[in-house]
Amino acid sequence: MSFTDFHMHTILSDGFLLPSELVRRAEANGYTSIAITDHVDVSTIDRVIIELSKMLNESDMIDVIPGVEITHVLPSRIPELAKKAKQAGLLVIVHGETIVEPVRKGTNFAALNSGYVDILAHPGLITEEEVKLAVENDVFLELSGRKGHSFTNGHVARLAKKYNAKMLVNSDTHTPSDMLSQKRVSDLILGAGLKEKDIEVITQINASELRKRFIK
Repeated sequence: MSFTDFHMHTILSDGFLLPSELVRRAEANGYTSIAITDHVDVSTIDRVIIELSKMLNESDMIDVIPGVEITHVLPSRIPELAKKAKQAGLLVIVHGETIVEPVRKGTNFAALNSGYVDILAHPGLITEEEVKLAVENDVFLELSGRKGHSFTNGHVARLAKKYNAKMLVNSDTHTPSDMLSQKRVSDLILGAGLKEKDIEVITQINASELRKRFIK
């Protein structure tokens, strides 16, 4: 059974691990694929894209997808950064309007409307109109394993189910202890008010669909 996390950080932003150590620890944790998605803004995106390109094919045990998390960027600048990252072949995450950080209002909408974003991370108190936009533009909504960001998982899950938006569970790993076990992922899904049948949809069907955008 595949086991993927699409949201992990290294010392290229605010993570604790070298990219190579993150990959090795992910292997040991049982992941079959991961995405390295360090935080970027207008000042760092070019450097991180160059550094991540060196990570391709660095592991012979798991698949490593290079990506970025566009973070605390003016909503008006999100489309241009997302387009730049997407044109570089990266997975694109936008740091959503989590309730535990002062993310600018309008970030969720700008990300979902850009046409270049794969995942809206920890979208906080996302609105029904924004969830509909996620469905329309095929953007995955994240249920977060990270403390604080996870406070609104139930809200996100309820609206995602109402409008049939696609969900993923990601760890938002910054330290080794942040990595999730498969049981923990299942518990997060159930804890968000979802059902046993949703576990396979989220962890296998949805994850496989996104992996295929980057791993052939």
